[in-house]
Amino acid sequence: MRGRSVVGVFFLVWLVYAAIGIWLCMGQQFFMGDSLSRVQAAQSVLFSRDPHLSAIGFIFTPLTAMAQLPLTALTPIWPPMTTEAVSAAIMSAGFGAGAVIQVWGIARDRGVTPWMGNAVSICFAINPMIVFYSANGMSEAPFIFFLTWTVRRLLRWADTDDVHELIVAAVALALGYLTRYDGGAAAVAAAGFVAVVTFRRADRTKRYRRVVMDVALVELPSAVAFFVWAFTSWLITGNLFAQFSSQYGNTAILEQTVGSEGSATTSAIRFALSELVILAPLFAIVLPMVAVIRFRRRRLYPLMVGLAVIGAVLAFQILSYVRGTTFGFMRFYITVIPLSAIVALLALPATRPSPFRRLGRHAEPPPVGTVGRHPIGYRVAAVVAALSMVVAIPTTAAGMNTSTYGNQEFALGALLVPRPDSTDPHLLDAQKVARAFSTEREIAQYLDSLHLPDGSVICDTVFGFAVVVRSTRPKQFVIPSDQDFTNILNDPALNGVQYILTVPKEGRGESDAINTRYPTIYENGAQIGVLTLEARNQGAYLPTWRIYRVLD
Repeated sequence: MRGRSVVGVFFLVWLVYAAIGIWLCMGQQFFMGDSLSRVQAAQSVLFSRDPHLSAIGFIFTPLTAMAQLPLTALTPIWPPMTTEAVSAAIMSAGFGAGAVIQVWGIARDRGVTPWMGNAVSICFAINPMIVFYSANGMSEAPFIFFLTWTVRRLLRWADTDDVHELIVAAVALALGYLTRYDGGAAAVAAAGFVAVVTFRRADRTKRYRRVVMDVALVELPSAVAFFVWAFTSWLITGNLFAQFSSQYGNTAILEQTVGSEGSATTSAIRFALSELVILAPLFAIVLPMVAVIRFRRRRLYPLMVGLAVIGAVLAFQILSYVRGTTFGFMRFYITVIPLSAIVALLALPATRPSPFRRLGRHAEPPPVGTVGRHPIGYRVAAVVAALSMVVAIPTTAAGMNTSTYGNQEFALGALLVPRPDSTDPHLLDAQKVARAFSTEREIAQYLDSLHLPDGSVICDTVFGFAVVVRSTRPKQFVIPSDQDFTNILNDPALNGVQYILTVPKEGRGESDAINTRYPTIYENGAQIGVLTLEARNQGAYLPTWRIYRVLD
């Protein structure tokens, strides 16, 4: 009966998240750039003029796009799977629902009082950031799923010494790395946690051997994922770490983007801490309270798991922002929400032993109590912990509605509360952000209406991904993932190209391959094309397009 209820809750949450995602995509034409880019990568693998698996690209980690391939394959039957990014919404909704199940599963594994487990799980599920990023096709939902899965399995392992739990945690960590690169920090922290626990409880004569064996077990899948992905990138692109060193990588984006963060250390730390307070306002109160409870019960391991695995990710993001190697996006701190939920669930003692397949010889099962009969101190702590999850909902919503802290999310306000006649500058900015990629859709429709043969339009995917993915005729485009892209770019007319999509050579446009090959093409056609169309962009932070017809 319990298995059926878990499956039922999973599909219910998945449907809700997916419905919100489809409403955003198809009903509101609201897209996140990274999500749309991954959809275009999956499209290129299956439906480009040169379909091959390496077209998935090496800037983003591959799992998010690869998870969309089965859905993308349905595009000939239902084009919105790709053109409206529905495949991304369905994908992230499934992982978001999975994360809810993992948080709820931690409560069920420990036998937490039903009101407490349900309250924390529901508050986690309806937190605005969790809802939004479970619906918009980004990589946050899959990453949170793998982190919570890892923490749940390590919590079981700490109690039962069951090697099966350690293996599952290792797999989850490797998949987390293939979802986001900061998963590497979680893998290193998990190895440290396992080493400490094993060293403490193993027999003295076999202590070091056990530590090496357990650490290797939990770290090997992540190490294999790291080296295989890096080697594959080097083999195909010539860059071991294309996400950092290539012209399309994160370092190049930071250098090219106008207004990229390079703030002083103090202000950067203040900004990062403000983001954490917005997403988890009472965490600084709940964490020491739960730590005292765990210390008094001599059961600090459960608390150490979440702080090690998820805390390492947050520390990595804060350090990266302080050093100026990443942007100040609220979504980079979203993992504090599942961490808050896990810490809240540890406010009450366990009332049942952790599940296991085979109890290890060094198992340390927790002393269990009786549901509903905890001392008054524990019940007060549980109420405070649950309230911390409740309070986080309105504070997160308020933070998302500010362009200072929610610079990628505040446009949602223009969708949820539309005021077309308003002259409020904040609302006008939000409306412009919400209209992102609408111009690219119109360009795609214009090119589709010309009924061009395959390989007739050449563009880079720095910005052009949004045009290619919105087209129902993706084979008409020549893009950098095509193996003959360079040869065609060197002589477009000879290779049958009729149109060139160009963007200004400024900001990220500096890395555009067409601008690199023909530096003056945007201004004057570089003597290979004549201007056919100019499209001023309606979206924020996006370029004005110029389409040149290639001269014979």
